[in-house]
Amino acid sequence: MPAVTVENPLTLPRVAAPVAAPPRPALAVATAPSGFEGEGFPVRRAFAGIDYKHLDPFIMMDQMGEVEYAPGEPKGTPWHPHRGFETVTYLIDGTFVHRDSHGGGGVINDGDTQWMTAGSGLLHIEAPPESLVLSGGLFHGLQLWVNLPKSDKMMAPRYQDIGGGNVKLLTSADGGALLRLIAGDLDGHQGPGITHTPITMMHVTVNPGAELTLPWRKDFNALAYALAGRGSAGAEGRPFRMGQAVVFGAGDSITIRADESQESRSPNFEVVLLGGLPIREPMMHYGPFVMNTHAELAQAFEDFQAGRLGTIPAGEH
Repeated sequence: MPAVTVENPLTLPRVAAPVAAPPRPALAVATAPSGFEGEGFPVRRAFAGIDYKHLDPFIMMDQMGEVEYAPGEPKGTPWHPHRGFETVTYLIDGTFVHRDSHGGGGVINDGDTQWMTAGSGLLHIEAPPESLVLSGGLFHGLQLWVNLPKSDKMMAPRYQDIGGGNVKLLTSADGGALLRLIAGDLDGHQGPGITHTPITMMHVTVNPGAELTLPWRKDFNALAYALAGRGSAGAEGRPFRMGQAVVFGAGDSITIRADESQESRSPNFEVVLLGGLPIREPMMHYGPFVMNTHAELAQAFEDFQAGRLGTIPAGEH
């Protein structure tokens, strides 16, 4: 980790918060519980225990791995439905194959992102390629669920394949942090992800002892999740480490800092930063469906059972 990097960050555009930007305090730190998903691959539930009012428009995020598979061990998910939201799969290490019942999909490798708008509904599958199953190897990534407003929940499904080479690379004012902007706008720089719900998503690598302060939209929420290493958040320096999420309060800038000493398996502090415009509508979540009412959830389940969300391609049952 990480897959997409540069030899000299000082050659990249620099981002710094305005001097007078009010800093956002770190309101809370939550530790992600571990579990298993799909056919049994390990995950950390990054936002478990955080009130939805702090997450909106994000629903959940799983850190998949980091795990070193032996030959024959790599696992994925079986065919399953989605409706009413978007899934964002960011792969840091390894290879994953995605296919859906609308013909979307492809292979993602180190640093790539798959952005699937489920909208009115589809079936999809995520699995390691046969070559990885045979060889084994490192697997590490994230899957983020982004809510859609009521007006977009029944839109036609859409798929975006964002290669790692297309993310916008930036650095901090002193070059001590590398920013990979996947979606959204940061200080006039635009990430490649096309979003229905306005969000910002980036993966940052902060060198030991370095501090990163970024401008942040006042109308967005702000969250940080540590993929590896340890550091602190907010001007007050609230500690957080691998497997922990930070909820920020109101303000115009966010700050994270890497501890001077990092763990041997990860020389830097690796953090995902997220912000989004709250939808502020009722959110009803049941399994793979995210709607506004219980009646809409029941309809989604009925449509799935009736085959109206798509069919599994022949020979893949």
